[in-house]
Amino acid sequence: MTPQEQAHAIWQAGVDAVGGYVATEKALQTTSRPDCILAVGKAAAAMAQAAIACFPETPCLVVTKDGHDLGLPKSVELIEAAHPVPDARSLTAGRALRQSVEAMPAGSALLLLVSGGASSLAEDLVEGRDLDDLTTLNKRLLAEGLDITAMNAERRKISRVKGGNLLAGFRGHRVDVLAISDVPGDDLMVIGSGVGALPDHHDFEAHARIIASNAHAREAAAQKAATLGLEVVANSESLHQDLPTLAAHMGEQLRNMTPGVAVLGGEPTVVLPENPGHGGRNQALALALAKEIKGEENLTILVGGTDGSDGPTNAAGGIVDGTTWSDSAEAFLIAADSGSYLAQKDALLMTGPTGTNVMDLLIAIRT
Repeated sequence: MTPQEQAHAIWQAGVDAVGGYVATEKALQTTSRPDCILAVGKAAAAMAQAAIACFPETPCLVVTKDGHDLGLPKSVELIEAAHPVPDARSLTAGRALRQSVEAMPAGSALLLLVSGGASSLAEDLVEGRDLDDLTTLNKRLLAEGLDITAMNAERRKISRVKGGNLLAGFRGHRVDVLAISDVPGDDLMVIGSGVGALPDHHDFEAHARIIASNAHAREAAAQKAATLGLEVVANSESLHQDLPTLAAHMGEQLRNMTPGVAVLGGEPTVVLPENPGHGGRNQALALALAKEIKGEENLTILVGGTDGSDGPTNAAGGIVDGTTWSDSAEAFLIAADSGSYLAQKDALLMTGPTGTNVMDLLIAIRT
């Protein structure tokens, strides 16, 4: 295998280990039968498929990103919406989730499946707010380079379904929440802006669990590297700075890296120009690191979003080495158009929807 093929195989092993179907299927072995299944997020379809297989004929509503339905059966009610900036369908989805919860009678049981992306995909606004307010807020939050915790705190302020508000309307007996974490610290109040969080006061039985995370993915990736005969020289969740600072810091570390593999996770922040080009934070980080390692031999870096889609693109990220960067790349990086440059270099990571979402993975190989 080439270093590029090895990096991809290691990244894929990490993603496969936290797949929505696999993680949910395992968790459901200790979960009682529900009367209703609600799934929301980028991994919602894969999670719902496992739940349906375990509890056939149970009513199920799935809210997910366009193109992420993964061939759900027709018996499932499906609402696809926009990500990362919400649209009118996001409001339809949020309202449908709230009404489904509120319609459940006394004595009933709910299975709520949550994954990253829910902040944009489902919303039901407080009185006095409309779609224009919501899209303006999300575009501002995305452009300002805030971390996910700060962004989701702002989103909760205008929501009837986030921050524990969705389950505040539950009148049944038991709720099971299974969540795939795409946030640092794996906090249910931050994942999907708290769409699966428990309200401050409730009188129903509640069980909430994180069933997959970036740490799980990194461990599986490290194990795959070992099977390829490569030494793991680093394994940490350390990709949480603003992108230029992170690229400079990581560039120095990777240039001095000893032979082996570094497996890193997290979610860097990016400040966007007024009219950004084509690409997302993973493509931007890949190109910024290509600049840092220009001319380096025997060093390959893959940066990819574990959900398979980086920002508003169909690429998961990029794969770069010491030959990727050229002087013309600087303009693309400044214009937040890294994807266009990487496409020219045949350096995009293309995977399609993966059925999970646990932040990003960076795989660096020094031979």
